[in-house]
Amino acid sequence: MTEIVSVALGSRSYDIHIGPGLLGRAGALIRALDGRTIPKRLPVIVDEAIVPLHAPAVRASLADAGFEPVVIQVPSGEGSKSFTQLQRVLDALLDAGIERSTMLVALGGGVVGDLAGFAAAIGLRGIDFVQIPTTLLSQVDSSVGGKTGINSRHGKNLIGAFHQPRLVLADLDTLTTLPQRERLAGYAEIVKYGAIDRPDFFTWLEANGQKALTGDAQALTYAIKESCTAKAETVAADELEAGRRSLLNLGHTFGHALEAELAYSGRLLHGEAVAVGMVMAFDLSVRLGLCPPADADRLRSHLSAVGLPVALPDHPEGGWQVERLLTHMAKDKKVKDGRLTLVLVRGIGQAFLTRDVAVSDLSAQLDRAIAA
Repeated sequence: MTEIVSVALGSRSYDIHIGPGLLGRAGALIRALDGRTIPKRLPVIVDEAIVPLHAPAVRASLADAGFEPVVIQVPSGEGSKSFTQLQRVLDALLDAGIERSTMLVALGGGVVGDLAGFAAAIGLRGIDFVQIPTTLLSQVDSSVGGKTGINSRHGKNLIGAFHQPRLVLADLDTLTTLPQRERLAGYAEIVKYGAIDRPDFFTWLEANGQKALTGDAQALTYAIKESCTAKAETVAADELEAGRRSLLNLGHTFGHALEAELAYSGRLLHGEAVAVGMVMAFDLSVRLGLCPPADADRLRSHLSAVGLPVALPDHPEGGWQVERLLTHMAKDKKVKDGRLTLVLVRGIGQAFLTRDVAVSDLSAQLDRAIAA
């Protein structure tokens, strides 16, 4: 059974399909999209690591629907979100003879979705694209909402554009090929939605999250649908992140700083960094007298119980430094007039934005996290 969540953006609205067997239906679902006629030649940007796993099914599905798929492979890993890979993808698209009415397909995890989406946003000044996310993290987060982009030496996702997809196909079958560590990294983003403003969902995850992680189809479908619904509602209310959408960055300001300090080396996956970052945000909220300690304990206990990290990993080059982490955080996209915007909490499901945290309090929290 396929569940459908709609992202309501007027004439740019689109559906998120969640269920098994969607790779085999991709061609028919793309062909059924309303609007202008889609040219036969259809580029597919795909993570090279999943080409043998999922590209054949997508290629066959597109061919059955009358398309001529042109597969463009990109290397796995965060390093592909670069100017070098962006130029290579754009050149390949132009070599393939794309038109303004071309439909591009992004097949892979968040890296491919971000890179392909940005290429679609700027290629020929904007072409349509479809997201086919193949990781849990990308299915519940990065494939929805239209954030696309690449990294810079100054930080993560600092160069990009808002460019909504025409369709998102979250095929649950692709998750069966994920390593457990990748599955857990995606689960951190699911927990995030409960921690932001869905306390009942967080309680459900405490009781059922382990079932979702071990492949129970009903539990997994529910967790993904609830996450996509939360993301869709937030995007519909604040597409360009003028306010409410920033709440989705709970744990991310800390987490991105950790990833940057580790040079996006994979020692800490994005979802793992978000898990540690959420713990740090809750602990800072407790320190400031905003959040009951019991709620921070609940978050830490649940993340730890499913196998996610709740503390900083060992640093490969001599130790973590507060000053370096503060420098990374100062480059966050949410900095305004030199002041850092943080997502803090008054409890589970009660996140809010603030620019009033003193540097001394932030430094003290980082120092405690390093010492833990």
